[in-house]
Amino acid sequence: MVSTNIGGEGAPDPAAAAPVNVLPGIVPDPAAAIPLNVLPEMVPTLKAATAADGAGPSVRRRTTTVLLIDEPGIPRDGLCALLESDSALEVIGVASGRREAVRALRAAQPHVVVMDLSVDLLQGRETIVHIKRRWPRVGVLVLVQPGREHIETALRAGADGYVLLDEECAELFNAVQRIASGRGYISPATLDRMVTSYRGGSDGGGAPRSPAPEVLTGREREVIAMIAKGYRTREMAQILCLSHKTVEKHRANLMRKLGLRSAAAAAAYAITHGLGGQDGRSPR
Repeated sequence: MVSTNIGGEGAPDPAAAAPVNVLPGIVPDPAAAIPLNVLPEMVPTLKAATAADGAGPSVRRRTTTVLLIDEPGIPRDGLCALLESDSALEVIGVASGRREAVRALRAAQPHVVVMDLSVDLLQGRETIVHIKRRWPRVGVLVLVQPGREHIETALRAGADGYVLLDEECAELFNAVQRIASGRGYISPATLDRMVTSYRGGSDGGGAPRSPAPEVLTGREREVIAMIAKGYRTREMAQILCLSHKTVEKHRANLMRKLGLRSAAAAAAYAITHGLGGQDGRSPR
């Protein structure tokens, strides 16, 4: 299983050379093995356990605000209660569909939008594109089905993070905080499914194949590989002996050729196509 964490502004930790089957610097809490489709009545127990674990003197984290976008029903109620069970998170709004989401975002911008993409792929993609265009500072985390079509749709829409619906709660909490801090995130399971899908061919879901790496120039291949390894544009410019503007041009060209909208998507593409390896840095 290959995995990656799309990092933020901070300097990479040279000691964070994690094995390829573990996200660099990220080890989910094995005790939090509760699936994301947890029933609402289970959440009070989880909240009580979380409060007990946090007893005693400690430094409180800032509250991360969340807008949840999902269709009405038990799954949405359960997901909302699950997010609220983490004392570091606050759900400031719940919306159904693009129009409600836009109204909610006009009223108040959260740190992170959590969105279930499993209901309507097309509308979900359009919603992500609109949010990132109108409110680029708002992070978007999508919960996706394991199928390749869902994963590729999310990647092409330009979301900041990706977690599978059948993963554990700890993965969700971790992803929200990573994105709130300005970093992107791809869960190990999501990337593993992508790699398996590309190696095994189409999964029958009807998702179009991504363009082959051959459409990229040699320099563009270097740049996308460095994106996957966590280098920032100014670092790439120094290493490649190019101007900042030239690196940005190569980056924009490769994103356009591959139909990608985010660094997370570029990193995922690089790794699944053998263009980017893990070297202990966290991709941004």
